[in-house]
Amino acid sequence: MRGDLEWGTVGRLVRSAAERYGEREAVVDGRVRVTYAELGARVERAAAACLAAGVRPGDRVAIWAPNGLDWIVSALGAVSAGAVLVPLNTRFKGAEAADVLRRGRVGLLFVTGTFLGTSYVAALRRFRRDLPDVRQVVVLSDTAPEEYQTWKEFLAGGDGVTAAEVRARTDAVMPSDPSDIVFTSGTTGRPKGVAITHAQTLRCYALWADLAGLRTDDRYLIVSPFFHTFGYKAGIIASLTRGATMIPTPVFTAETVLAQIATERVSVLPGPPTLHQSLLDHPARARHDLSSLRLVVTGAAQIPPALIERVHAELGVDTVLTAYGLSEASGIVTMCRSDDTPETVATTSGRAIPDTEVRIDAAPGEPGEILVRGHQVMSGYFEDPAATAAALTPDGWLRTGDVGVLDAHGNLRITDRLKDMFTVGGFNAYPAEIEHVLARHPDLTEVAVIGIPDARLGEVGKAYAVLRPGARTTPEEIITWSRRELANYKVPRQVAFLPALPRNASGKVLKHSLRAGE
Repeated sequence: MRGDLEWGTVGRLVRSAAERYGEREAVVDGRVRVTYAELGARVERAAAACLAAGVRPGDRVAIWAPNGLDWIVSALGAVSAGAVLVPLNTRFKGAEAADVLRRGRVGLLFVTGTFLGTSYVAALRRFRRDLPDVRQVVVLSDTAPEEYQTWKEFLAGGDGVTAAEVRARTDAVMPSDPSDIVFTSGTTGRPKGVAITHAQTLRCYALWADLAGLRTDDRYLIVSPFFHTFGYKAGIIASLTRGATMIPTPVFTAETVLAQIATERVSVLPGPPTLHQSLLDHPARARHDLSSLRLVVTGAAQIPPALIERVHAELGVDTVLTAYGLSEASGIVTMCRSDDTPETVATTSGRAIPDTEVRIDAAPGEPGEILVRGHQVMSGYFEDPAATAAALTPDGWLRTGDVGVLDAHGNLRITDRLKDMFTVGGFNAYPAEIEHVLARHPDLTEVAVIGIPDARLGEVGKAYAVLRPGARTTPEEIITWSRRELANYKVPRQVAFLPALPRNASGKVLKHSLRAGE
């Protein structure tokens, strides 16, 4: 049965998972292990605390914290109480977080204490006067400034709310109500709030679980950050639909992930291609038993076929799938199927998920903007009618801003972002295509290409690359090699080596940071 019909809302999904999977392990967070029954009880207590705090249906509740059990409980508790979840990027600085809180008119904020050496509470206090809508701040810690509450204090505040009251509030939430507002990553401009409903969330991630083949006995290492659609929904929501064990990881390091796979017998590991590349290349990989891994889901504009082959051959993973999505379409548009060929998985993002239309705004076989229409498309950006009108056509098509090509079987190949494309002497150059070729160079591990001004051609390409350890190649040698592999207008005129490409917490390359260096 479709997820949006079977459970209706995220709150009722949590209740159903607690009843169906009871004593199965739900979350492993360090030394803390919680069953589905215990998770359901914790979420109910968090929902009761939200009611006691005056959270009303439709109120925005934000979380600014890394992956962990408290994130899961506070988020699901708020949504069960009828609130609209607003996840905040853990890499935000204080001003960026304050901007989202202000524009989202957030009333209640859950915030971590210190993460990656940064005091989030201190960063927030600098902008507290600019946030008149934030009535209450709860610190997910045992200590908090006098004007804030600790997590334990907040939960205790709900002790007078009955289970019947919580159930009544949860049952009053409608599938068509918004469940979350995810602010876009801002890699191409100011973040915009994407409003998605309970029904859209449940339908999409019941489908995702079906297509990925997620099972009740799976142990799912969730490395993607929860503030991102993929981390929250393909991680937490999908696991709830199947009763899989969630193992949240606050910060990715190859050493930690290798150890977790071996110790916790991890079977499912979605993440960007760079994650899997780092595991494959890690010198200590052979010392860890990775035989439990069976499913990898990844996605990017272009993935080197050799990476897919290595994940199969060297990690022993049976199923490797690629997918494409964006926040404005609930995070999922196309996905490979388990019986697709390795070439299809490596070179495309699969076919449209059920009840979804995908078309290209170009002649057949030519690259053009990807347009999407279906059950997963947002109703609009939160309180931003101008941006909504620019993104959605009157007949319901979402303009993705991504460029792609559809093959004869309906498989989608992403070629670039419209905003990343540059024009060299009248020819359109797509960075992702150039990056895909440069990634084959034996001395390079990562590549990002941008367009830079050129007096004669208007624009030309500049490549930023990360060298493999011990490599001795030069920029001039890379350019000469490129001339043998690419049409002349696609060849980068400049190459710069970096120790690492700038990325956000979701793994996306921050090309605006590269452009800012020009």
